[in-house]
Amino acid sequence: MTTGGTIRVLIADDQEMVRQGFTVLLNAHPGIEVVGQAVHGLDAIAKVDELAPDVVLMDIRMPELGGIDATQRITLAHPHIKVLVLTTFDLDEYVYDALRAGASGFLLKDASADRLAEAVRVVAAGDALLAPVITRKLIAEFSRLDGKPRAPLKERVGDLTERETEVLTLIAQGLSNAEIADHLFVAEQTVKTHVGRILVKLGLRDRTQAAVFAYESGLVRPSGY
Repeated sequence: MTTGGTIRVLIADDQEMVRQGFTVLLNAHPGIEVVGQAVHGLDAIAKVDELAPDVVLMDIRMPELGGIDATQRITLAHPHIKVLVLTTFDLDEYVYDALRAGASGFLLKDASADRLAEAVRVVAAGDALLAPVITRKLIAEFSRLDGKPRAPLKERVGDLTERETEVLTLIAQGLSNAEIADHLFVAEQTVKTHVGRILVKLGLRDRTQAAVFAYESGLVRPSGY
């Protein structure tokens, strides 16, 4: 972030009306500045290198290079940059692919101005924007996929303590820190400490990636699907 804590945002969408509309809405909120716009995935990658934003609002379907591939390239090259994927439907068929690519969360294009600004602040702070409906989509996708968990991922779970493993399981179920604290009868700050250690031990960026890891490693098994 810039001096004073301003969150720098790049908007990537092939529709000019969407870009301009989001720019006006976000710039109206204190502490948020739209520093640039991109018309497709390749443009987004170039603008990220040029403008160094904190958060990228990324449309999934764009010409030249789609949002999923652009998200993967950006998060690999710039792990500190958060990507918030824009979608028209809350059960978009590409939800899982975008999360795997490194997206920190999803936001519907028809979200209110306040919701949009809050979402930007949430992911900029390193938290995940993973609504329960998206968590359910993630579970459903894993129940559909064949194959066993990859061994290296299972081995990495072994680096966690019993309590950290428990916290990771609850993250994957879509619980917030406050909800996890209530479930485990501990202070919310204690949960935050556990989450921080989990991310460091597993080399993950945020809670969203932790949820994906939990399913890919086989730590959490889909049920009821």
